[in-house]
Amino acid sequence: MNALAERLTSLETAPPKRLAAGLAAAFFISTLVIWIAAGSGLVAAAYAGGVIVLGLALTALSRTAKPVALTEASLPDWTVTAAAIENSRRAIAITDRANRLVCANTTYSEWFENLESPTEIGFSGVSGEAVTLASRQAWREGKGEAPKLAHDGSGRLYSLDLRRVGRGEDYLVWTFTENAPERSYDGMAERLSGQFGRMMSRAGLEFALVNPEGIIIGHTPGLAERSTGAYDAEIKGKEFVQLLRSDEQDRIYFAREGQQGSPQTLVNIPLEQRNSRGAVAAEAPFLMLLIDSSVGIGSNWDSQAESAFRQLESLLLLLPLGLALTDRDGRFLFANQAFLRAVDREEKGLPAYPSDLVVREDKAAIADSVRRFAKGGTAGGDMAVRLAGDKEEPVSIGLAHVRGLGDAAVLLSITDSSEEKRLRRQVAQATKMQAVGQLAGGVAHDFNNVLTAIIGYCDLMLLRHTPGDSDYDDIQQIKANSNRAASLTRQLLAFSRQQTLRPVVLQVPDVVSEVSQLLKRLLGPSIEFTVRHDRELGPVRADPQQLEQVIINLAVNARDAMQSHAAKLGQDAVGRLTLATRRLTARDVRKMGIDIMPADDYTALIVQDTGGGIPEAVLNKIFEPFFTTKEQGKGTGLGLSTVYGIVKQSNGFIFADIVPGKDGAPAGARFTVYLPVYRGEMPAALRSNEEARERASEWSGGASILLVEDEDMVRAVAERALTRSGFTVTAARDGEEGLGFVTAGKGPFDLVVSDVVMPAMDGPAMARAIRQVMPEIPILFMSGYAEEQLRNQIDIDNMFFIPKPFSVQQIGAKVAEVLNAQSVSA
Repeated sequence: MNALAERLTSLETAPPKRLAAGLAAAFFISTLVIWIAAGSGLVAAAYAGGVIVLGLALTALSRTAKPVALTEASLPDWTVTAAAIENSRRAIAITDRANRLVCANTTYSEWFENLESPTEIGFSGVSGEAVTLASRQAWREGKGEAPKLAHDGSGRLYSLDLRRVGRGEDYLVWTFTENAPERSYDGMAERLSGQFGRMMSRAGLEFALVNPEGIIIGHTPGLAERSTGAYDAEIKGKEFVQLLRSDEQDRIYFAREGQQGSPQTLVNIPLEQRNSRGAVAAEAPFLMLLIDSSVGIGSNWDSQAESAFRQLESLLLLLPLGLALTDRDGRFLFANQAFLRAVDREEKGLPAYPSDLVVREDKAAIADSVRRFAKGGTAGGDMAVRLAGDKEEPVSIGLAHVRGLGDAAVLLSITDSSEEKRLRRQVAQATKMQAVGQLAGGVAHDFNNVLTAIIGYCDLMLLRHTPGDSDYDDIQQIKANSNRAASLTRQLLAFSRQQTLRPVVLQVPDVVSEVSQLLKRLLGPSIEFTVRHDRELGPVRADPQQLEQVIINLAVNARDAMQSHAAKLGQDAVGRLTLATRRLTARDVRKMGIDIMPADDYTALIVQDTGGGIPEAVLNKIFEPFFTTKEQGKGTGLGLSTVYGIVKQSNGFIFADIVPGKDGAPAGARFTVYLPVYRGEMPAALRSNEEARERASEWSGGASILLVEDEDMVRAVAERALTRSGFTVTAARDGEEGLGFVTAGKGPFDLVVSDVVMPAMDGPAMARAIRQVMPEIPILFMSGYAEEQLRNQIDIDNMFFIPKPFSVQQIGAKVAEVLNAQSVSA
């Protein structure tokens, strides 16, 4: 660091000897030239005298003027700055306008192992972009930040704070802080060596902070005096066990005092939470407590000892590890806040016995263990139990026998794993949703083939029957139920994120406005409907029809919940539904602390009701398909699952939570949809469906079509539909047969209509092989999967798509539209 500062401050000024010599030579030569040119020595002498007078005047003027030349004293002394910014817990660097490193502290060079600019020390990808954006923000606004940066070399996480400084605001101060998780023992060594430690020592309680290797890293002053005889002795770095000795009866004494001293009670307190297997983290230190047996902890304590014990109790209350004490009969005496939180008793408080915390099957086991440890003979152990409030997941409770603490006989420890359980449930829920989505998508795809055949044959039969025929109404009924089944499959595909979306760039309030009138009719006059919009909402990219479906499904779900809640309470007024939009910046998202949501700008859609809320037991299941809390026959269980699928397929997020009421009871439910703000170029307006139909109707027919479909029913319906539309159709049972028709010269074909998923050779593989023979031929794929998903997987030019199930009229119109587009482009 000193080398860098010295390099930046060592500016030397060259002596003016060369400059003086050059001026003298120029003066002599110019005088000689004037003498020769004028032919007169008098003129040359006058010129020389004038130059000398001018030079003397300038010299006198420069001596009285303030010097403006840069000297070493006028330059910044970066060595002073480097000393001022030394910090062992933060890496600090200073750069100039050219992004050059001008100063940095020692921590900066140690953490990043070089003296390069902060933009070149190993942050790439998302972290590199965050560093660049933060520096631009700092130059523009005076300060910037990047809260989560991953270093490529070390893999460590850092947060960055930038400030623009300097008289001309020409420098940036970069402050890197390591995002290390807060540890329970941070600051413990300082507390033990301070006032608290001295109070403990006077009360006969000695503490030592010991690392996993058994080396002392912090201690009370009295421990040093009992171990070495000197109150201010330094025993850090020594092995803790070397300070103690034990006799034949396993009584513990200080090694310096021997058996002439008083016995000590040793209590080992782990200071870090246990991992998922119940073991303490390997790098976490331990707090060793030595209690002098001459100090009778109990009713005979003097006021100073009682004060010290209260200090000890306050220390245990601050520890993140759940700790509790019981007497010899197994009754609770004390528990810290972490213990109450871990057993979900923060509001209810401690019960009488530990067995009251667990399920019935584990009551006898924990009661027996507490009694056994109270008798002594066993140093410590762990046992797995299931808490009464969470019967599904077992927890590990540690038990240890203690002596010298008055009535206390057993120390119980438990880890507050509520956050770990929440994350585990989220992962399990996401995995289950993905598995169910894949299953639902597969079922819907196969079912679409069946529905395509049913709907197609209904259309063909309706062409031969007119209204009034005995069979006409029956055929219409079959078709209507088939379309209803097709709607269910679309909902399944929406949940599995495999439906076809037509995303456009839009404003959410515009969609809300379009659907508001329909919502008022759906909700009825007994529900108050309110709409509120935030300002400066960013545009989003979504399918407007599917976004309308999201709003309708959430509103209908809220209506049913409010009606059911009002019926239970016997009220006439049903409730209130609020639909709001909100603008969220990346800073707002970071404050929310939702790990699965990237820190970006979002437009939020909020649907809130007063229907009594969602029970906690079912809150994690509401987005599952076919899950419903309604009565049998009153719901399919696909409403919220459809919403979930549409939002996720639109790259958004949806969360449900409970809105608390005035008395703390749930007042209603709130669903919040977050859609990322669109940052790309605004696309051109899409062609309307009416225009597409008009363009398709201009095609006069007469084209040759290669139809490839492995499902016999679908192939037969499609062949008859296209033949009726005036096309010449050649049908193939699979991709290999379709390719064989092309290579055998059975065409020429104007269009290939093919399924995507087929045995042996699938549709995309066949299309690529056909393009080698006929490079310009268009391909129309038929599939029940999402068009966007297929386009991402199939990289083929001049490709079109029609979703299954389709009617006879739809496939004919789509083929005509594709052929007409080819003729126009040609």
